[in-house]
Amino acid sequence: MSGHSKWSTIRHKKAAADAKRGKIFTKLIKEITIAARLGGGDPDANSRLRTAIAEAKAENMPKDNIDRAIKKGTGELEGTAYEEFNYEGYGPGGVAILVEVMTDNRNRAASDVRFIFSKNGGSLGEAGCVAWMFSKKGTIVFDKQRISEEELMEAALEAGAEDVEDQQDQYQVVTAWEDFAAVKAAFDAKQLQYDMAEVTMVPQTTVAIEDEKTAQQLLKLMNALDDCEDVQNAYANFDIADELLNEVA
Repeated sequence: MSGHSKWSTIRHKKAAADAKRGKIFTKLIKEITIAARLGGGDPDANSRLRTAIAEAKAENMPKDNIDRAIKKGTGELEGTAYEEFNYEGYGPGGVAILVEVMTDNRNRAASDVRFIFSKNGGSLGEAGCVAWMFSKKGTIVFDKQRISEEELMEAALEAGAEDVEDQQDQYQVVTAWEDFAAVKAAFDAKQLQYDMAEVTMVPQTTVAIEDEKTAQQLLKLMNALDDCEDVQNAYANFDIADELLNEVA
């Protein structure tokens, strides 16, 4: 899971700048809107919506924004009609990449994603070529300086988490994606401060990247996907050594 964790950490460091441009809220609003459209506006009866709301709260999205997004999804307010689909492919070094798209213009999204892959040493593949390598999970990350492993382990098990992983300077709590909202709520109730909380696609295996040029090109590809207007999420199974990552990130 180290490759996933490192990319998530890089994205998290970008989050402050992205938040200023409204990018994070835009992606969260899209997810809430579609979740409400597909499963209704009651989070108690709609696990996808419940999870989306939990992620929005983790990013401190105002309640009014969440409520408006739900109403747009249920049709109570006028909103943009989004459709969602995935692209799968490979990046430099043979890294598997799964791209989740949420857009109001399929042709634009397809063109942009293809261009990003081709420009940055990647290649798109057939549907299903890499999706099987990833599992949907909830992850909540804690700084080791803020909590002891014993305290976190006790709280995580009590909340229903699957595992607590020791990852150098941080702990990562892993949950079934359906349990993410409940586990996060349990941590919030105990006032445990975490650095990041999200539902993501976790790779079952990782590809080691040891060459600096390959690492630079790969991160450039991932950042370009992350910055694309129609890309909701991009996941990869790379593992870059910390020393190399510090040089190229």
